[in-house]
Formats: sequence, C-alpha cells, structure tokens
Amino acid sequence: MYTIQEVCEKTGLSAHTLRYYEKEGLLTDIGRTQGGFRQYSDENLEWLGLICCLKNTGMPLQEIARFVRLAHEGDCTLEERVELLKEHREKIRERMDETQQYLDKITWKVNFFSEKLQAWQAQETMKDKEAPKA
Repeated sequence: MYTIQEVCEKTGLSAHTLRYYEKEGLLTDIGRTQGGFRQYSDENLEWLGLICCLKNTGMPLQEIARFVRLAHEGDCTLEERVELLKEHREKIRERMDETQQYLDKITWKVNFFSEKLQAWQAQETMKDKEAPKA
C-alpha cells in the first residue's frame, strides 16, 4: 500500500490531481486508513498508469471515466472497451501521421537552410582569402 505522497513521487502527479481523478471517477476503490488517509494499492497504480497513458495521448477525461465505468461493469463490456481503445488508437495514428508530415517539412527546411549556410560560409571564406592583406 502507498500513501498519496508516495504515489505522487512515483507518478509525478500532484496530490490535487490524484484527488481530482478520484472525485471524477477515474481512479476508484482507493482504500483508507483508520485515520481516513488514502491508501493506494498496486492495482490503483496500474489504473493510474493507464489513465495517464490515455490522457497523455489525447483521450478526454470524460472518455477515460467512461472506460473506467465500463471496466467496473465487467466482461459484458469488453466489446465496447475494445472499440473505444481502437478508436483512440486510430486517432493517435492520425496525429502521428500528421506530426510525421510536419517533421518531414521541418527536416527539408533544415537541409535547405544548411545548404544555404554552407554556400554562404564558403563564399565568405573565399572573400577572406581574396581580401588584400595589410
């Protein structure tokens, strides 16, 4: 079991974010000590890893909460969860394709300006060699 501070250290998330995820139904089944302090299990950390993965790849929090609810409903929701993840995967692939196009354009520009720079430097070197020496 982990304290909220230990989970913060392991994940880089703030305590506020963890409490928010719990309040919004993204992170469920958080245990409590007799004193009322949160206790996180390894399973909670696994869920948190998935939540962060989905969020960091652009899935809205409402969709993540829907996925979590479906998972808690059991195997009868497997088909819906698979479809939700497939749709998300396709969106990620589309963004990756778009990002690759941007990267290709930037790479082309780097090469273009690098060639211009080399030509300019060569020209400047020639000017220095041709300049009369005092």
